[in-house]
This record gives sequence, C-alpha cells and structure tokens, in this order.
Amino acid sequence: MEEQKENRPQAALNEASAPPAAAARPPDKQHCRISGQETNGKKSTANPNDFSDPVYKEIAMTNGYINRMTREELRSKLAEFKLETRGVKDVLKKRLKNYYKKQKLMQKEPINRDSCYDYICVVDFEATCEEGNPPEFVHEIIEFPIVLLNTHTLEIEDTFQQYVKPEINPKLSDFCISLTGITQDIVDKAETFTQVLQNVIEWMRQRELGTKYSYSMLTDGSWDMSKFLNTQCRISRIKYPSFAKRWINIRKSYGNFYKVPRSQTKLTMMLENLGMNYDGRPHSGLDDSKNIARIAVRMLQDGCELRVNERMHAGQLMTVSSLAPLEGAPAPQMPRYRN
Repeated sequence: MEEQKENRPQAALNEASAPPAAAARPPDKQHCRISGQETNGKKSTANPNDFSDPVYKEIAMTNGYINRMTREELRSKLAEFKLETRGVKDVLKKRLKNYYKKQKLMQKEPINRDSCYDYICVVDFEATCEEGNPPEFVHEIIEFPIVLLNTHTLEIEDTFQQYVKPEINPKLSDFCISLTGITQDIVDKAETFTQVLQNVIEWMRQRELGTKYSYSMLTDGSWDMSKFLNTQCRISRIKYPSFAKRWINIRKSYGNFYKVPRSQTKLTMMLENLGMNYDGRPHSGLDDSKNIARIAVRMLQDGCELRVNERMHAGQLMTVSSLAPLEGAPAPQMPRYRN
C-alpha cells in the first residue's frame, strides 16, 4: 500500500505535459475556476473552493511526494518539463508543485491565463541619507525610477528615470554619494520633485496606464510609498498621488508565496534564493527596480498571483486582504497643492 502511494504521485508527475517553450503570456492564476466540468455524463457542481473533488487528493499526494524529493531530483524533474532549475530547494519544490497543480486543473477546465494587471510599474526611490540615519533626518527623494513590466510577455517594456533636486538638505552627504552613486552635480542640475512627478504622470499617460491598460505599482517593501513618497509630498506641499495609494509589496508576496521568513525577503536574498545574481549597481534606483522586476517575473512564472497587498489611508500604512476585490490603479493625475 505504501509503495502504491509513492508510485502514483511519481507517475502523475510523469504524465504532466511540458509547458510551451517560451512563455509569451503570464502564468495561470492560483485561484482557478473548475466548475462546469463533465463527469460520467453528469454536470459537476465543483467550484473553486470545493476541495472534496478527487483532483485535490491527487494534488495533495503528489505534493507529499515532491516534499520528499532531493534537490537534484527536483532539478531533474523541472528540467524534464523545461522549467527553470535555479533556486534553493524550497523554491524548486514550490515551482514543481504549482506546475503540477496547474496541469491537473487545466485537465478539468481550461484556466483563465490572464494576469491580475496588464502592467506592473516597479518603483524603488533613492533618497537623501546620512550615515547611521539619525531619527531627526528628513529623507528627500533624489531619484525617481520606474520599470514597466508587461505581465503578458513577462518583459521589461520601458523604463523611466529622473533625478530630483532636494530642498531641505540640498547638499548631499559623502555617505549618500558613496551609497547611491548620485553626485552633487547631478542633483544641482535636476528638477524639483513637483516637476519630476508631473513628468512621471505624463510618461504614464502616454503609455495609457489606467485607461486602456490596467496596472499596479510594485515596491520592495513598504517604505518607498509610506515613508519616502508620503514625506516628499508634504515637503513639496502637494497631496499624495492617487495612483500610488495602493501597491504590491513584493517582500510580502515573496514571503507568503515561497513560505519563507521575513529575514529572507531582502532584495539580494530573494535573488540568491531564486538562483540569480544582482545585475547592475546596488542602490541605483533604476538598477534596483530592474532587479525587483526580475524577481516579479520569476514569481509570475512560478505561478504567483501578484496583487495589491498594501495601501495608504489617511496618511497611514494599511494591509490589503487577499480577499479584497481586485482593483488596478487609477489613471494618473497630478495631485492638488495642499492648503
């Protein structure tokens, strides 16, 4: 009996067909619709939450088998299905489980392959800083980058980058220059934050974000929106922009999806666990954003449903439940000045 339990999941894995060679569309959603499937000539009443369906027992048994596989066995099986073989063992297990689950559910009913959003805008601000970050120091944004990720092609389609002239602390510290690579000459020649934000909004409008195409902002942690942008808007005496009030915190998404502790969700750690190296200059806002986008692509390929999980409300950071209705960001508009 025990041998049959071992062999059936392995056979089921062998039955799973290989995916298309180069993904030209985003991976399947985790929440799959399986209702309306014909069973023995009768209409099934199964729904996405009906885990009594026999297919879920088979998936659970296969997951148990996958949990007992060695790293080399996992890599061999992933290679057989033409899937990415890089990453730590837990990542490889999650990738193989998701692939098998999608294959089994697709046999019941074709899965809607649309992503949550057409585009993801990855943002990673650089701000003024001093060594040790004294609590009284006011951080001002000095680099505003955006990486536009197409969730259908899983390619970086465009980028935006502008530097910003700080107002409160116009002279950069040596520590800040060394950390970010942004020189005093660069910020002296830059535009104010209000003008850069206007340029950002025009760039987003030209790409029809929020009108023709749905999109969401994505950051590496909560600070970019809740701290840096929030503070900068007060300094510049403008309202907080509506398009940035909700976003995907990829650290939360990564931790929840791969079941890893918060300590393993730093940018370099996420890249390392996915079998990737950092590409570019650390603490360059644009390079950081590109590397965050690479993580997002790998997570989408592994079957993660990247969706908004944080928001700003009345100046406070709040969590967005995964059960909340799916909403894209609104068409970008320049915020009004504060009274």
